[in-house]
Amino acid sequence: MPEIHAARRRALRQRIQDAELDALLVTDLRNIRYLTGFTGSNAALLVHEGGDEDTVFCTDGRYTTQAEAQVPDLRRIIERPSALALVAEADDRLGKGRAVGFESQHVSVEQHATFTDAAESVLLGRAPGLVERLREVKDDTEIAALRAACAVADRALADLLEHGGLRPGRTEREVARELENRMADHGADAVAFPSIVAAGANSAIPHHRPTGAVLAAGDFVKLDFGAVVDGYHSDMTRTIVLGEPAQWQRDLYTLVAAAQAAGTEAVRPGHEVSAVDAAARTVIDDAGFGEQFTHSLGHGVGLDVHEAPSLAKTGAGTLSACMAVTVEPGVYLAGRGGVRIEDTLVVREGTPELLTMSTKELVVA
Repeated sequence: MPEIHAARRRALRQRIQDAELDALLVTDLRNIRYLTGFTGSNAALLVHEGGDEDTVFCTDGRYTTQAEAQVPDLRRIIERPSALALVAEADDRLGKGRAVGFESQHVSVEQHATFTDAAESVLLGRAPGLVERLREVKDDTEIAALRAACAVADRALADLLEHGGLRPGRTEREVARELENRMADHGADAVAFPSIVAAGANSAIPHHRPTGAVLAAGDFVKLDFGAVVDGYHSDMTRTIVLGEPAQWQRDLYTLVAAAQAAGTEAVRPGHEVSAVDAAARTVIDDAGFGEQFTHSLGHGVGLDVHEAPSLAKTGAGTLSACMAVTVEPGVYLAGRGGVRIEDTLVVREGTPELLTMSTKELVVA
């Protein structure tokens, strides 16, 4: 798909020009994948503001053949360390006093010192977030990959439930392992993050990691998991109950479901991200559980499972069509249990597109 990557680089060049730079040194591997399609573990990219004829990709000798296949449309250098090679390239080709930005949010102090020592002619300057801001709005290829990753997670959960994978006597670790194996069986390239399986009182811990704790009748079981397909991540949380739920469990689930619906309804182009958070949070606040909703409402998702934008009380900016975000309110009652319901959505004009299709009715296993 060289044409897709070329289009992304064209869009980046406008941002490079707006930042009054002559080139951008890209060192984050996710950003390099976004701009070139390269999936190896070492690379750097020097994007020239003038066009692809002056843009240079660099990796090391392990990836010579892979780079030829994945980055056929750019001049390639095989050298290690790759970023330093491109600093030297900028020195040679751009000339004295030309401005080269670097991804300061991804470069350590030590790396920056190395770059500065190597740059004899060009002027290196911080240029954080230029690629990440492009990545916030997804193109059709990205949305298709996100849709596929969400479908894998949906099928894995359906299989887990159908085959009795959630039952008293199993441990959290056993459930997590089976869920991840089922995602692999359905085509996941990897898991999006270490899966959360939290039973009983552990379900009140927002980011609990699976332990040897044994599932018991009457437990809430919170499952937060995702798959990776073609580099893109899904993210979904469902909370089920083992056996007939108590009234407090029904009430808590109904409250979180209402907050999740309100947050989803607010996911529209032009809406402030803080207002989307407020739409869900107000439902929980009004029910008297505001202090038990301890995290932001959601986040962007794509090549990273957590990326911009942030749907948070302190979040800044507005939603745009084709952003992919999660909506995941939760209420956590320490020592008793908690509920979180999370979907991955694509912002559309009007109703957002739901990518995670597993039922949000209270499932009794």
